[in-house]
Amino acid sequence: MASKILCFSGSPRKDSINKKLALLACNTIKMCGAEATYIDLADFNLPLYDGDLESHAGIPDNAYKLKDIFCAHDGLFIASPEHNSTYSALLKNTIDWISRITEDGLPPLSAFTNKIAAIGAVSPGALGGYRGLIPLRLLLSNIGVVVVPSQIAITDGFNAFNADGSFHNENHHKLLKTTVESLLKTKIHPA
Repeated sequence: MASKILCFSGSPRKDSINKKLALLACNTIKMCGAEATYIDLADFNLPLYDGDLESHAGIPDNAYKLKDIFCAHDGLFIASPEHNSTYSALLKNTIDWISRITEDGLPPLSAFTNKIAAIGAVSPGALGGYRGLIPLRLLLSNIGVVVVPSQIAITDGFNAFNADGSFHNENHHKLLKTTVESLLKTKIHPA
């Protein structure tokens, strides 16, 4: 079971509504009795992944830092903004760089394999970022992450949060708690 969860958003924006969701998930995880860590991907600047850049300059230090953070956690909560019906370029680029690291004889996807994840999105649109969660679920599954069925997609995102970071709508909080509980209760059996 996942007891140490890494929470982050695929948005670099300072006042991102998806960062608010990731922070709220982090607090909800702690209230459920598990350990949770929030990180801001904007603090780990990475160039756009390019195989030629990797060959010439190597893997950036921030990719190594992120891999260590990912490896130190059992599970992930990812709040993913929807960019043109998919996940953000920041999120994909982060995963691409981390997946390139092969050290100590570990396979390239060791930061992801056998991790458990829950995903969510907040959007000002009518579908709450739902369209972007479908390809994110596929991406994560393809790199060895077990994604729990429960997820959260919140509409009218610019009006979804109170000043203290909680949801205006109690039903949104209940949905987040259900998603977090699913993440914390899911067991995986490594191959």
